[in-house]
Amino acid sequence: MLSRRNWITLLRRRQLINTSINSSKSLDDSTPDSSTKLPSRPSRRIRLLHTATSNTILDTYDVCIIGGGHAGCEAATGAARTGARTVLLTQRIDTVGELSCNPSIGGVGKGTLVREVDALDGVMGRIADKAGIQFRMLNASKGAAVWGPRAQVDRKIYKRHMQNIIFGHPNLDICAASVFDLIFDNSPSTSMSSSTWGTVTGVRLDTGDVIKCSKVVICTGTFLGGEIHIGMRRIPAGRIGEAPSTGLSASLHAAGFKLGRLQTGTPARLDKHSIDFSRMERQDGMKNLSRFRFFIGNQIPCFQTHTTPETHRLIKESMHLSVHIQETKKGPRYCPSLEAKITRFGHKGSHTIWLEPEGYDSDLIYPNGLSCSMPEELQESMMRTIPGLEQVRMLRPAYGVEYDHVDPRELTCKFHKNGLYLAGQINGTTGYEEAAAQGCLAGINAGLSARGRPPMVLTRADGFLGVMVDDLIGKGTEEPYRMFTSRSEYRMTLRSDNADMRLTEIGHSAGIVLSDRWLAFLSDRDAIQRGTELLTSVVLSPQGWGRYGFDIRRDGIMRRFQVSPLPISCVPEAVPGLDLVEPHIKARIDIEASYAPHLPRQLADLALFHADESLLLDSNMDYSQVQGLSDEVRERLQKGQAHDLGKPFALKCDVMRD
Repeated sequence: MLSRRNWITLLRRRQLINTSINSSKSLDDSTPDSSTKLPSRPSRRIRLLHTATSNTILDTYDVCIIGGGHAGCEAATGAARTGARTVLLTQRIDTVGELSCNPSIGGVGKGTLVREVDALDGVMGRIADKAGIQFRMLNASKGAAVWGPRAQVDRKIYKRHMQNIIFGHPNLDICAASVFDLIFDNSPSTSMSSSTWGTVTGVRLDTGDVIKCSKVVICTGTFLGGEIHIGMRRIPAGRIGEAPSTGLSASLHAAGFKLGRLQTGTPARLDKHSIDFSRMERQDGMKNLSRFRFFIGNQIPCFQTHTTPETHRLIKESMHLSVHIQETKKGPRYCPSLEAKITRFGHKGSHTIWLEPEGYDSDLIYPNGLSCSMPEELQESMMRTIPGLEQVRMLRPAYGVEYDHVDPRELTCKFHKNGLYLAGQINGTTGYEEAAAQGCLAGINAGLSARGRPPMVLTRADGFLGVMVDDLIGKGTEEPYRMFTSRSEYRMTLRSDNADMRLTEIGHSAGIVLSDRWLAFLSDRDAIQRGTELLTSVVLSPQGWGRYGFDIRRDGIMRRFQVSPLPISCVPEAVPGLDLVEPHIKARIDIEASYAPHLPRQLADLALFHADESLLLDSNMDYSQVQGLSDEVRERLQKGQAHDLGKPFALKCDVMRD
């Protein structure tokens, strides 16, 4: 016979599951795109994982993912692709895959991360392609090394397609639950020199139930000790209307992790029918543009406007009414609030605002650049000082968020410590793309470790993901970390267009790239090789190349194809069979050819980097005794222990640049 407590727990859990499934069905009914439906039997994956006669859940998993945001979705699918039995725990199933802030994916640096996630068979890129309502290539007038693929997306369609993948993914179960504590295999060390607990063996839910597992990936985003700020109001929440995760912070602290606080924010949502778009500059999407995946629905425009001196005056007069501004925690440098921009750049008379639609059938407009935390009753009057927004109606206020994060220097290059893997904003980053990339790597390595297989390690020479990992675990972060192309010293070889050539074979060797993705990669790789061979097989005189528009010095020397201001598509007659090569393959060959003269020097730098990486260091080395290092380098190395010679050299160069 069930006790009263077990009956209450069972009923509560059934109510959570039923509510979440009904919410998913209503979302499916309200979304205009009917090309993809949620699984007809979501209960096959969304399971009631409770046994009414015990506080231990019967199911035991290899990997447990905490959080259903961008990091959590990539971690869950990444772990599942390794063959590990995986469970995704989230407070609300209907919010899995939610775009919490801006309705867009990609950008400068960020778009390369999305391409790298796709190269490892992750899901963000393919979902962005399905949900995209506008596609652009940022920095298109510059070289391909700094290009930034970006997609404006429909919120409802994005979440719907993401849930379709997550709810039906092999080796992956979903559970509506709130994790309160981590369970380790021993008590805290009694040694005064260590406060670290043992290896994680499971998680305890707020109901008291336990899920046993050998690896845990924490992807809590802004929910870890989250607190929303609107004016002087403090509201415990990770996202508006959603409760924070409170117990995990204490558990992480007890396990020996150093915690800090960071800030971010999101702008108000506006009624598009109250906006005068005729007073703004229109921006349409680009045509004939490749998407995030390596293989364009109707595009809808965005609009550009700007703040005014009157806007700035109202912001300055209300700063004393915002607790978010008065706090000393660090906010994002590269996506700052309007208050931060006006304070930091007081000499500027205006700041750019982009009005971005949230979907095909949505009445909501996202005002990118208007993030603030001023009192709700003052926000609408402030926005009405902006051209085109004179009659605007605010449907949801802007707010700031403050949350806990872990010092990433305590982690290894697999974002790992004692069976715990961390990904996303908990590591001090900001942005969907940074979170997804970390989740992809952490989930894959958690799954590989649970299966007794070697980890997948990416270095600075392999991709932007490797750069981000190295920056975080080597240098840490005192403000939310954002990815830029400028963070990579090897960006000529780490481009958004060649992410698959760099990473897909690595992923396939680790066993996490499925057959469809692998076959698509082989097809593109072989096509690029054949196209390159076609070009290099043609040898002409300078006069011969000149007939096709190439500017070659008339010295009588016979030459193969070489880069010029003209793309190879302009000279199909010179290369028999070139007209049969697909346009996207020609574009990739063009990019490779344009960088070919500059690559030897970078390849030499890469060879030196790999040589340094191969020289392993003693993990117990006392850097205070090493001659020739500055005090700052010594301090950084002691905090984030180097495993190879490349780390001290990189830190020394970084300090010299500073």
